[in-house]
Amino acid sequence: MTMRVLVVRVTSMGDVVLTLPAITDMIEQVPGIEIDWLVEKPFAAIAALHPGVRMVHPVAWRKWRKSLWKSDTRAALADFRHVLRSKRYDRVIDFQGQIAKSVILGAMARGPLEGFAWQGLREPLSSLFYRRKGQVSRQLHLVPRSRALAAQLLGYRLPEGAPRYGLKVGPPFWRPPGDAPFAILIPHASRPEKHWPLERWVAVGEQLRRAGLEIAVFWGSPAEEVMAKDLAARIKGHVPPFVTVAQAATVLAACDLVVGLDTGFTHLAAALERPTVGIYCDFDPALAGVTGPAFCASLGGVGQVPALDAVQAAVSAALEQRR
Repeated sequence: MTMRVLVVRVTSMGDVVLTLPAITDMIEQVPGIEIDWLVEKPFAAIAALHPGVRMVHPVAWRKWRKSLWKSDTRAALADFRHVLRSKRYDRVIDFQGQIAKSVILGAMARGPLEGFAWQGLREPLSSLFYRRKGQVSRQLHLVPRSRALAAQLLGYRLPEGAPRYGLKVGPPFWRPPGDAPFAILIPHASRPEKHWPLERWVAVGEQLRRAGLEIAVFWGSPAEEVMAKDLAARIKGHVPPFVTVAQAATVLAACDLVVGLDTGFTHLAAALERPTVGIYCDFDPALAGVTGPAFCASLGGVGQVPALDAVQAAVSAALEQRR
């Protein structure tokens, strides 16, 4: 008998990536399950990369909620709701647990809304909207936290072993000229509090060059492109063209090592089984550090900017394991 489940994990990009192992578990543990995913439009490509996701419902909620009084916004929201409600779900599982970001949207679907119990939420009032609730600690890393929620709500034993993201990507959209191995630096993030000093990026780039790797510097906005070109010029690196999330996944999957800030592309690299060093300057990596089957290291924390020598030591460890 088919069980139809709608996954609600709307933002952010890194959190969407870290929810993927729960999707893999659900597919393997529940025979005949069909999974759809409700997610913010910019991150829809990540959900679509998992072959077990049948349909993606992209939503522009972050844009819409700023202009709900406008007629075109109300029309777009009505269209979205019509499509979402065209299918009946046996379970609507809210992995996010935020009233304004996920509960409102999940409640639009045709099916019982479920999620974390009161004690497991940053916004405990969200649990009042759930028909069934999973008892999961807020102190867990997001990967085991999401996996535990799915196991409790769907009634299977939490699988043992390392989490598996299950992503499938095609050939690289871009790579540096030639066939040399290459590393990717991701020195940009959504908030300035997450940034790491430029000179330290230069030092890490030089370290990678000495190890024989070409270097690509990712960017995502005009201002970031200027900084990426500056950094690349200092370390004789390369700046790829602007890439979509789906295109970026193919480039990340083809590289040999990634060093990045606490941002979605860094998490995506680890999910794609690339050796990854994550730099955290404004968040606790115990809750959402980079994790994957290859070498992963998450350095720093809230108000704890990682020292250059600590990052370079992690890069050396990743290079050694690569050899």
